[in-house]
Amino acid sequence: MINHPILDQSFAIIDREINSHNFTPSEYAIVRRAIHATADFGFLELFRFSPTAITSAIAAIHRKTPIITDVTMVKQGIATLVSKTFQNPLIAAIERVNKFEKDKTRTEVGILNCFEQYPEAIYVIGNAPTALIALCERVSQSKGKPALIVGVPVGFVSVVESKNVLSRLEIPQICIEGRKGGSPVAAAIVNALIVLAWENKEC
Repeated sequence: MINHPILDQSFAIIDREINSHNFTPSEYAIVRRAIHATADFGFLELFRFSPTAITSAIAAIHRKTPIITDVTMVKQGIATLVSKTFQNPLIAAIERVNKFEKDKTRTEVGILNCFEQYPEAIYVIGNAPTALIALCERVSQSKGKPALIVGVPVGFVSVVESKNVLSRLEIPQICIEGRKGGSPVAAAIVNALIVLAWENKEC
């Protein structure tokens, strides 16, 4: 897989400015792509990877496991690379809402609907902390376990709390601590994982 020259130039600039870090090569590939998507070097201190997060994600991508995003923007951010590589089924949970439920957001309803059908999918939450909390609660009560949860919602209401709930699960996970995150970060993480899976496709 060949990167666009501008992307390679950007990565080189990021490498020079960071200089040194404590991430593994695979972890750094993900962190660097998130920094590229945001021009925010603060993410260097905020990424948290569970021990099996990347290996579990790569294996799931190779199996063409569905990738479930909370919102359409994250889905659109990874659709091109997915279509050019492993062609995993790609679903935005917010598009899987059949009816409104009192006291629940649309993304919360959609993510639970998706989990009923695809409990072992890769779940990517870039915007909706309510969806992340609902997913974590359902996972804790279920035998089905996601291959990976990317928990990077952004904002001020329930965001930190949702990430704390995720951190207590023994599930492969990639998380951004604090209030930062968002669709560009979520898409960047998944795109980096797809590239890593492509580079290891013979494994």
